[in-house]
Amino acid sequence: MANEDLLLRQMPHSLDGEQAVIGSILIDPDCVKEVMDKLRPEDFYLRQNRKIFETISRMFNFSRPIDAITVFEEMRKDGLEDEETVHSYLAQLVDLTISSSNVMDYAAIVQDMALRRAVAQAAADITGLVQEGQGEASAILEAAEQKIYAIRRGQSAKEMVQLKDVLPDVLDRLGEMSEHENHLPGFSTGLSALDQKITGLNKSDLILLAARPGMGKTSMALNMTLSVAKLTGKTVAVFSLEMSREQLASRILSSEALVENNRLRTGLLQESDWDKIAGAASVLSRLDIRIDDNPLLSVADMNAKCRRLDNLALVVVDYLQLMSSAGGGRGGENRQQVVSDMSRMLKIMAKELNVPVICLSQLSRANEKRDDKRPMLSDLRESGAIEQDADIVLFLYRDDYYNQDSEKHNIAECIVAKNRHGETGKVELRWMPEYTQFSTLDKRYDDED
Repeated sequence: MANEDLLLRQMPHSLDGEQAVIGSILIDPDCVKEVMDKLRPEDFYLRQNRKIFETISRMFNFSRPIDAITVFEEMRKDGLEDEETVHSYLAQLVDLTISSSNVMDYAAIVQDMALRRAVAQAAADITGLVQEGQGEASAILEAAEQKIYAIRRGQSAKEMVQLKDVLPDVLDRLGEMSEHENHLPGFSTGLSALDQKITGLNKSDLILLAARPGMGKTSMALNMTLSVAKLTGKTVAVFSLEMSREQLASRILSSEALVENNRLRTGLLQESDWDKIAGAASVLSRLDIRIDDNPLLSVADMNAKCRRLDNLALVVVDYLQLMSSAGGGRGGENRQQVVSDMSRMLKIMAKELNVPVICLSQLSRANEKRDDKRPMLSDLRESGAIEQDADIVLFLYRDDYYNQDSEKHNIAECIVAKNRHGETGKVELRWMPEYTQFSTLDKRYDDED
């Protein structure tokens, strides 16, 4: 009876399925490439099967011949407690397997059982959180969603498709764009000159907007937020790790009402300002802009929150270096690696949500040591991986910030330093600091000008 209870308490698994997968590989190494795309060593429940498949995976990665003898020798090199038992077990797997023709069916069984175990483990973890009684119910719910989402993400591998199967979607998209006046594949930034340069804000793109403090990167991001929310009527999510929701709302109101932000902050409003504010508030109240000013958010937190939003069009993150790692801390021995991981996760989030993600980033002080203080890609703070992950990298530069006698007073350069959709170069924008707003100038210029 005790043994029966023990069996009932075991996590879901299929001994026959696991043995059939490994046996099929041992008698037919050609099927290993199909199995490797479906299974990982941790999908095997029994420790011995998991260790054998781990060895096979390593041999496959190094293009080594795979059969019962070579696998045993590889395992023996790693050190075996009982060589005779492993040798006889591998021989048994070969004898038990009649054919490898159904190997993908066996793999599906193993994969299904692994998914069941993952769900069971997540359920146990969630139950543990509830029973501990720590934290609010909303926080427990969010943690539960993240655990389930992590399982889904692990099971979301896509099959390769032929080009001919993708072309109809591309042609449909071209037809849609030809009907629009601006002919942009992405959402407009609200700045026509910049739109022409980067073809708008495209779905699944990670757009990095970087600058030294005081250049107006938050204002630029909010300008884009307003543009997308107005033009699409869809939801825009803004995660602010530095400014409070009230500060952001004040900036957005100033930009929309064209009332000086300083007067909004101090309350020293003129009589004419109230009509502008009322009109702007009426417009803004019809937009679906969601603001989260929790300073301890991680990418996983943002992803979970965004997945609960219907009709999402854009995500804005202000800013990268203030974000928490998945473990919840900002410290760590290697901050550069932490930032690299987060930038990669942001790119994955953009692809999974299928929306553009604008992420703001600080720059190092390296540019201030140069005569020409315009930012370069090498100035990206803490991680070169940010440049690699981003589809578009934009820098903001204002000459009058550094040179009081500059002829370009209140004129900003938006430097397109990386652009997967077209050319790099520069776009001149008018900067209106009193309204924290950017607008397009008629004149534009490129690097060679």
